[in-house]
Amino acid sequence: MVDVEPFHAIGVSVLAHELKAQGRSVIHMEFGQPSTPAPKAAIAAAHRVLDTDPMGYWESQPLIARIARHYGETYGVPLQPRQVIMTCGASAALVLALASTFEAGARIAMARPGYVAYRNTVKALHMQAIEIPCGHNERYQISAAAIAALDPAPEGVIVASPANPTGAILPPEELRAIAEVCRARGIRIVSDEIYHGLSYVGPTHSMLEFEPGALVISSFSKYYSMAPWRLGWLVAPEADRPRCRAFVSNLFLTAPSLAQHAALAAMDATEELEANLAVYRKNRDLLLAALPALGLKEVAPPDGAFYIWADVGHLTQDSLGFCKQLLNDTGVCTAPGVDFDPVEGGHFIRISFAVSTPQVEEAIRRMIPWFAEQGAGSGAVQTASGSRR
Repeated sequence: MVDVEPFHAIGVSVLAHELKAQGRSVIHMEFGQPSTPAPKAAIAAAHRVLDTDPMGYWESQPLIARIARHYGETYGVPLQPRQVIMTCGASAALVLALASTFEAGARIAMARPGYVAYRNTVKALHMQAIEIPCGHNERYQISAAAIAALDPAPEGVIVASPANPTGAILPPEELRAIAEVCRARGIRIVSDEIYHGLSYVGPTHSMLEFEPGALVISSFSKYYSMAPWRLGWLVAPEADRPRCRAFVSNLFLTAPSLAQHAALAAMDATEELEANLAVYRKNRDLLLAALPALGLKEVAPPDGAFYIWADVGHLTQDSLGFCKQLLNDTGVCTAPGVDFDPVEGGHFIRISFAVSTPQVEEAIRRMIPWFAEQGAGSGAVQTASGSRR
C-alpha cells in the first residue's frame, strides 16, 4: 500500500461550500479553474451533437489533426497526428506518461513548490519523488544546473512552465539547457504545458522545440476554459506511441466524446479566449497592486497561469489553518501552501485570480482589514526577480 497525502485545498473548498450553503458570501480563489464558461462555439457544438449523435467510445481524428497543426503553427514543431493521444483531462495524461514510461521504483525529479499531484501520482505509481527546492533565489523555477547536480541521475524529470503554484515561466534558453542536460544524462522529460496560452510576459515555449523525445501534457481546462469537460492530451514520441496507446486504451478507454466535439470548436474561438486572458491580466495587476496593503512583500513571479504564490511567514507557519481562518472570517477561499510544498509550504498561500474582476476587487476589500488585524505591515512588493512593483 502507498500513503498519498490529501489535496488540502479540496478540504478547504468543502468548508467554503458549507459556508455558502449557510447563506455566506464566498469568493472561490482556491482552485485553478476559470470562472468563465467554455467558448460559445464549443457549447453550441455540444448541443448539436447531443441532438444528433448517440456517441460512444471514440477518438476525434479532426481534433487530433487540429492539435497537431497547433504545434506547428504555435511552436514550429512538426507533429504527426498519431502522436497526439486524447485523455480524460491532464491528470490522466500525467498517469499515462508516467506509467507507460517508467518502472516501479524509478526516481522522478520535480520542482518544490510544485503541483501536488506530481508528487502524489509518482508515489501512487510506486515511484520515488525527488523534489528540488526552488525558492526565492531560484525565482521558484527548476533549472538545468539543479538537475545536473542530482546524484545519481533520476530516470525522469517533470518540468512545468508556466508552473503551478507560482506562475513562473522558464525562458527558452533554460528549457534548452534542461533538454541538453537530460539528454546527456539519459533523463526522460515529462513537460506539463497545460497553462500555455496564459502568459503575461510574452510567448511560452514548448519543450518539444528543444527535445523531440519529451512527453508533453496539455489540456483544454485552462486557456480554453473547459475544466469541467475533462479533456486533455499527451504528445508521445514515435518510439513511445504504441506503448502509450496500449496503456491508455486499457486504463482509460477513450476521452469523453462530447468534450472532443466541443473542443474542436473551442480551438478557433481565439477572440473570446483572448478576452478571458485580458481579464486575468487585469486581475493579476489588481492583486499585485493590493499586496503592499496586505503586507505581502515576497511573491513568486506570476509570469503566467493565474496564481499569486505569497509568503505569509510573518503571520503563520500553518498555512492550512491560516486559509481556513481567512475563509471563515472573510469568505475568501484560498489554497494552503502545504499542498505544493511539504517542507516550506506552511508559510505560503496560493491565490487564484481566475475569477471575475468584481470578485477580485471584493476579495481585496475583504482581505485588507483582515490581514491588518493579523499584524501585517505595509511596503513595496518585491518579486523573486528582485524588481519592485
